[in-house]
Amino acid sequence: MSYEYLLLLDKEVRYVWKRPWSLMSCLYLIVRYFGLFLALLCGFWGGLLYISESVSYDLVVLIEWGFSVYFWFAEAILIWRLYAICDQSKLLLYVLVGLFLPIVALSIGTDIYLYSRHSAFSVKEIITPNAKYCTLSFNIGPMPAIYTSIPIVCYDILLVVLAAAILVRHLKERRGIQMRANSYMILIVRYHILYFALNLTNQILLVILWAHIPV
Repeated sequence: MSYEYLLLLDKEVRYVWKRPWSLMSCLYLIVRYFGLFLALLCGFWGGLLYISESVSYDLVVLIEWGFSVYFWFAEAILIWRLYAICDQSKLLLYVLVGLFLPIVALSIGTDIYLYSRHSAFSVKEIITPNAKYCTLSFNIGPMPAIYTSIPIVCYDILLVVLAAAILVRHLKERRGIQMRANSYMILIVRYHILYFALNLTNQILLVILWAHIPV
């Protein structure tokens, strides 16, 4: 991941740091470097270093809350991109933000309920002949995670459908005047679909963890 960041550093400097600041550039930098910070935390806790049980609990809670914050900013980027490719429609922006705010509130409540109570979530120390490490222990069933995942997945489906509909309209308009489609429009929709697939996979894995389903 660090190698990928270094590969794109020159483009980041050219297209972000050397240009006037905007809301999108701020969101981009937050998602890019906060995501790297979370990946490093997961790597250190996941085996690069031994971290005691008491410290591991606080660290995992920080990581889980960090994932939620990362999700909020990533969704904000998708919303802002849709707003941009839909001729900056204020109505669309207000509708998407209005639907997204309850999801943020639900995510905060879920994090408090699942990850901030020892009765629901804890960390166990595992000792083997070759290693000593800490792992997660989920102490309640998967239903809270499932209930949280449903509106998130539905909202992402809405974003993907809107992006696809905007692209179809754009392609029809360009075909009518015999012009090539805007490559940036196609790229944005492609990333919407990719993000939806990744987030759906993440929600499924989260439910599997809470349900103790063997994988």
